[in-house]
Amino acid sequence: MNYQETTNWMFNQLPMYQLLGASAYKEDLTNIKLLAAHLDNPQNQLKCIHVAGTNGKGSTSHMLASVLQEAGYKVGLYTSPHLKDFRERIKINGNDISEDFVIEFVAKHKDFFEANDMSFFEMSVGLAFDYFAAEKTDIAIIEVGLGGRLDATNIITPLVSVITNIDLDHMQFLGNTTTAIAGEKAGIIKPNVPVVIGEYTEETEAVFLAKAKENDAPIYFAADLISGVFPSDLLGDYQFHNKKTVQQVVVVLNSQTDFKVSIDNLKSGLLNTIKNTGLQGRWQQLGENPKIICDTAHNKHGLAVVMNQIQKETFKNLHIVLGVVNDKDLDSILPLFPQKAQYYFCRPNSSRGLSTEILQDAAKKYNLFGEKYESVELAFAEAKKNASQNDFIYVGGSTFVVAELPLN
Repeated sequence: MNYQETTNWMFNQLPMYQLLGASAYKEDLTNIKLLAAHLDNPQNQLKCIHVAGTNGKGSTSHMLASVLQEAGYKVGLYTSPHLKDFRERIKINGNDISEDFVIEFVAKHKDFFEANDMSFFEMSVGLAFDYFAAEKTDIAIIEVGLGGRLDATNIITPLVSVITNIDLDHMQFLGNTTTAIAGEKAGIIKPNVPVVIGEYTEETEAVFLAKAKENDAPIYFAADLISGVFPSDLLGDYQFHNKKTVQQVVVVLNSQTDFKVSIDNLKSGLLNTIKNTGLQGRWQQLGENPKIICDTAHNKHGLAVVMNQIQKETFKNLHIVLGVVNDKDLDSILPLFPQKAQYYFCRPNSSRGLSTEILQDAAKKYNLFGEKYESVELAFAEAKKNASQNDFIYVGGSTFVVAELPLN
């Protein structure tokens, strides 16, 4: 198989949360442990930082990777989901894994994958660990896919564990309270491994403190310990807490590991995250006059910050291109959107995309009005056609919506 055929096989033949949702979620780590053993446990050769959280784990992972690259290290970065190409998930020093490595890995292990019913995510994690071990990375930043305790990435013993924040998302898997979700995310806390917490509440703080105590894991609350933050090329307001988290991780690395990161490395890494890692879709500007911003925020916690940031902008009219997936709690997110805006409802090109009729009808209950469009492309084109130079266009609601935009 060529690269396209290989990735199509991965996407189509085996469960993939990005496409299927709930049916792709595995309830234990048996499969990934089986795969790791088959691959000679490449994760045991890696020095890692493990990053979990409801929101911000992708941005935090990319910023950490950028900072460590600036410090001169060979840095692996595993994140999900991807926007345009599967290879975005697995990078070393900002360069995507090669098509050839992906092709060869799948061809070599395809019989094993099929015989043992490996999920898309398990294969991807195995591929990342195998690649980073083969390429002898100095350190790898590993982002949790979903939750923590039962996530396929949770077979590593990292140098530092990171939990960015907790909010209600993916409740069908992780529980319907922040306490329950915090318990799942805290499942990445390992014995004697320091853990850095980004944002917390009274309820989640108690969960983290108990889990850290149980594991004799030193715990650091970045929100309390870091007073000021350095600027970054990631311009979303929500990056404030992510930057605090990154800065606290650097403090822990410098004091408790052999890795050394200077203040200059830290500043430069934060300022050059996009250049160093290729991160896209975080308060990303696609045009000016009218100003066009896209963002992958897709739950209450993330969208609240983004909607607040839009209100700080200066514009004549606001145009919002909006699409979501079908497991989204519309009654939690739609009240966050401004009523004084023209909406362009669309369905992302995914089997999980929510129909425009349902979205448009639900939005009406919150006095959000607009037309519906068959695709993101058509909705975006209409918004650009209608907007004057002094207007503002926002595109979002789902990672899938942003993925269909011309980002470069």
